[in-house]
Amino acid sequence: MTPPITEPDDTAILVHGLWMHGLILAPCQHWLKKEGFATRRCSYPSWSRDLEWNADTLSDFVANTPGKQIHLVCHSLGGLVALVMLGRHRDARIQRLVLMGTPVADCHCGRYLAGRKILAPFLGRSMGDWLTRTRTAVPDGIEIGVLAGTRRLGLGCVIPGLQRPNDGVVAVAETRLPEAKDHLILPVSHSGMLFSPSCARQAAHFLKTGGFVHDR
Repeated sequence: MTPPITEPDDTAILVHGLWMHGLILAPCQHWLKKEGFATRRCSYPSWSRDLEWNADTLSDFVANTPGKQIHLVCHSLGGLVALVMLGRHRDARIQRLVLMGTPVADCHCGRYLAGRKILAPFLGRSMGDWLTRTRTAVPDGIEIGVLAGTRRLGLGCVIPGLQRPNDGVVAVAETRLPEAKDHLILPVSHSGMLFSPSCARQAAHFLKTGGFVHDR
């Protein structure tokens, strides 16, 4: 007799950032699997669709994901999509959210691009929406951990005025979220977070415990 298929206890959904596809999250997915999580990658049209459309896409993806508890691990714009989704659609199974290099407070590089006619189209609709929308409070019951980087490698190296420390795209100050339960700074670049075993391990630790491992 074939044994019944059991629903996983914890499922981590990985959400990519601007100009990317879910395949970019394969390394992080691999490391989270080694930490014992069932995992899925969510892809969405980060450039061509607006923020609410992508939030609804993520909500549908969550609704069709098995798991007694669901967690989200989001890079950059993916974290903004997740926050908007949580404000619009709340799945009671969602317990914890890890934001990696997500400009929740502001985005200097994004505003620089938005303010220049030739460069503005590269920003995409979702990021443009975030820069102009009124911030909404994070729903109660969600534990949020924030990872920020300090290796200056990326677009911000050629855009004047990006506050230091930064990860080459997003300043550490721009990742600060009042509702966050924990915040950790690592010596990684914005894109480097996607390929960093230490970031994945810290994300896994937060999903398991609600906190990061801080050096003493």
